[in-house]
Amino acid sequence: MAEPKRRLARDPLGLRKALADRLLIGLVAAMALLAALALAGRAGADRLAERWREGAQAAVTVQIPQPTPERMQRALTVLRSQPEVASAEPVDPARMAELLRPWLGGAEGLPLPGVIELHLADLSADATLIGDRVAREVPGAVTEAHGIWVAHLAALARAIQGLALAVLGLVAGVAAAVVGVAVRAGLSARRDAVLVLHGLGATDADVAGRFARRAAYLAGMGAVMGTVLAVPALAGLASLAGPLAGEASWQGLPWVDLLLLPVMAGVVAWIATQATVRRWLRRLP
Repeated sequence: MAEPKRRLARDPLGLRKALADRLLIGLVAAMALLAALALAGRAGADRLAERWREGAQAAVTVQIPQPTPERMQRALTVLRSQPEVASAEPVDPARMAELLRPWLGGAEGLPLPGVIELHLADLSADATLIGDRVAREVPGAVTEAHGIWVAHLAALARAIQGLALAVLGLVAGVAAAVVGVAVRAGLSARRDAVLVLHGLGATDADVAGRFARRAAYLAGMGAVMGTVLAVPALAGLASLAGPLAGEASWQGLPWVDLLLLPVMAGVVAWIATQATVRRWLRRLP
């Protein structure tokens, strides 16, 4: 008889039976898995956007026809004198020939232009103005800027980040609703026990706290399960995106966010349970 009495003292409302642990843990685990996918998508989009922004610095090239040493040096002098240009370096002709080999075969004997790669100090600088200054000093010089494509890709990454945040908000809302439904069912199942405890002097905060602790624990356990299930899938996706992001599969995962996911699930469950129980208690006669 001692053991049942100790269990009753620890759990006077019978919440272990009132709040179905398997159902709530399973539902929260599914929500956590979706949240983990959204977090990984947001982190991956952020890294890709940063990589594309860095790539924009080298997205400007200047082509010099008839690349005599004098014309190349004049173009380099003009470019390096401009404050918008962080650096300007000529591309090795052997490298140019190697890059063109898949399309032209052997490039020997072809009149290849000289190419200068620019790294911009200011990504918002107008490449057209830079090119015009070079063309005035070196007739025939052509400037090509691919920054517009980088801008489009960065905008796409920002849109993915926004969508991931929206998904996280939706998942949090659904999780709170699921917890609220489970808590209301638990309140209905343990109505008499709650009324007795409340009548004996238990405050609303005490009753709500007991339900909230149980719900937060179950939600945290479910989030741990969902996160653990999500990690292998996320590692596989990260390995596919590794060449784009420049990271290995495991390094590309948002570990801090994933570790905080169970904590956040517990906080959401706590807040939802407190609100549900207090509202229910205020309606008591």
